[in-house]
Amino acid sequence: MVELLKWTAIGSSLRRLDGVAKVRGTARYAFDQQVENPTYLYPVQSTIALGKVSKMDTGRAEGVNGVIAVLSHLNAPKLEQTDDAELAVLQGTHIGFRGQFIAAVLAETPEIARHAASLVAVEYQIAEHDAAFRAEHPGLYAPEQVNGDFDTDTTEEDVESALEASAVVIDQIYTTPAEHNNPMEPHATVAQWHNGELTLYDSTQGVHPVRQSIAPMFGLVPEAVRVIAPHVGGGFGSKGLPHAHVVLAALAAQCSGGRPVKFALARQQMFSLSGYRTPTIQHVRLGAGKDGRLVAISQDAVSQTSRIKEFAEQTAVPARMMYSSPNRRTTHRLVPLDVAVPSWMRGPGECPGMFGPEVAMDELAEACGLDPIELRVRNEPDRDPDSGKPFSSRHLLECFRTGAERFGWGRRSSQPRARLKDGWWVGLGVASATYPFMRNPGNAARISFQEDGSYTVQIGAADLGTGAWTVLTQIAADALHVSPDQVHLEIGDTSLPVATVAGGSSGTASWGGTIIAAAQAFRREHGANPAPGAQTQAEAPEDPDAERYAMHSFGAQFAETRVHADTGEVRVSRMLGVFSAGRIINPRTARSQFIGGMTMGIGMAFHEDGVMDPRFGMIVNHDLADYHIPTNADITDVDAIWLEETDHRAGPLGARGIGEIGIVGAAAAIANATYNATGLRVRTLPLTPDKFLF
Repeated sequence: MVELLKWTAIGSSLRRLDGVAKVRGTARYAFDQQVENPTYLYPVQSTIALGKVSKMDTGRAEGVNGVIAVLSHLNAPKLEQTDDAELAVLQGTHIGFRGQFIAAVLAETPEIARHAASLVAVEYQIAEHDAAFRAEHPGLYAPEQVNGDFDTDTTEEDVESALEASAVVIDQIYTTPAEHNNPMEPHATVAQWHNGELTLYDSTQGVHPVRQSIAPMFGLVPEAVRVIAPHVGGGFGSKGLPHAHVVLAALAAQCSGGRPVKFALARQQMFSLSGYRTPTIQHVRLGAGKDGRLVAISQDAVSQTSRIKEFAEQTAVPARMMYSSPNRRTTHRLVPLDVAVPSWMRGPGECPGMFGPEVAMDELAEACGLDPIELRVRNEPDRDPDSGKPFSSRHLLECFRTGAERFGWGRRSSQPRARLKDGWWVGLGVASATYPFMRNPGNAARISFQEDGSYTVQIGAADLGTGAWTVLTQIAADALHVSPDQVHLEIGDTSLPVATVAGGSSGTASWGGTIIAAAQAFRREHGANPAPGAQTQAEAPEDPDAERYAMHSFGAQFAETRVHADTGEVRVSRMLGVFSAGRIINPRTARSQFIGGMTMGIGMAFHEDGVMDPRFGMIVNHDLADYHIPTNADITDVDAIWLEETDHRAGPLGARGIGEIGIVGAAAAIANATYNATGLRVRTLPLTPDKFLF
């Protein structure tokens, strides 16, 4: 167990230190970076889903006044490493998905580049593609592992026999659609070469991971690539690893006569080039006694991947540890398609994977004549059912008890379709939430003492809008026994000590623990009265408890929905999330993260649906006019609270991650509430009005 510091700054609602700059517009994002004499890039994308470029005529584009160069597979510089087909841009004629980069125009202005790109004439050798996602796909296969290095399948005891012998069985199919990351700041990169070294101003969740990925592609040592990202306008996972636009910008900068290249994806381009959440088909079976105690849990998950690059969503992993059952089975299968590459999206695995089981638990509660919260009480495990390890902290039932009292759960009718108010059917629903705690190794921090009595704290972390600038300053202040205004934090640059990606809700714990270790090392080396210029760099020690305990955050999501009796229109009138996430570093930024996740959960429940036209391999609603996300009118009374606790096994901060758990369970709670309101059980997201027309 790690000894915790005495906190002063931590736990206070310090205002965002970068807030004023963002409001005033002085916080520079990737495309805002001031570089000398820039050029601008606009891509040419494939209009077929599978085949080859057989002919390309760039003459008209090259003849446009202001065009500097037109790049294609015919003249683009060759990459040193091309094993990642998503990133190996302009290296050949093969086309693996509609929207793939096949050429690019460099010009003096963005407008000229876009116009010239429209003049590039392309002829194709078209192959028959397959973009239809279905569970019975003949190419269905089991990946070697799923995201997070989890086992593809798990089986504990005899699930089939247990299901056959169960007094109550729920056996249903649940589906979630493709969902697309749409951060406010689009993916953007500014690239410049100088004396054989590459500088990238990139909108990324991890400057050091970008360096590690890009350097070998250009035959460089990592130190020859500098990545800078002081401010990032959202990511939700889509900026957690580099995509093809980063490589394209760097390639183009080799052909720009030494001038920097600016490239920002248009909103429509992001739907095929920045990753997305794969659709899922989940076959969930629950077997229980009449008392509701589970004897069997089975979840078979199917998702899609691109043929050119595998991504396996860990959809069924949460079912392995959520509830107690002597017989458990989970499987993952992939459908390989000629589509864009899926990737991380907020709460990958847990978010879609909890939808099916949590709706199934609601169905089981009704079948057993139990309150949905009571059902979860009866199936609460005392240890992690998957690993057998004790939980470092598990307060799920306390989340339910706290939320039930605050939300007025006792007013819920046990009979669906029992409350009609002003033409709207009203119902209450609930679901569990969980997300694993991760504290990544391999981080380092540097601390130096200045003549004015302040400390400079440096770590190559990234703030994608979550509040890292603020909370890391608070952590450093307490670790150094000074006030936050005596700490000058520097992040978002590979010239700073190495830091892992802002992903998996791991950033604050990973970087914060490293800063604490560096502060302790600084005190040991320089004492309480350091001389100006004193400096120390250190890494966080290994956490011995990481292998001894199962570490997860938990939550209870409550929702009240209203479904219009005539039109089927669905609204969330109230929503409450109660979370157990260890120590909360900054209540102000934490609440923002929880509510942000819940808001995305409302979007998942009602709006988000990337509609694939399999004839063309194209997402047809590829802009924010047709791909709907929640707006102010959709969010009425949404609140988030948390338990006051400290997880003493989760590193020196006693804190676990909070960025993603807010979305997990939200859609299931809303779906369960719509059933309680209408008596119509909808197992397919999104919950559109047509599904509630009686």
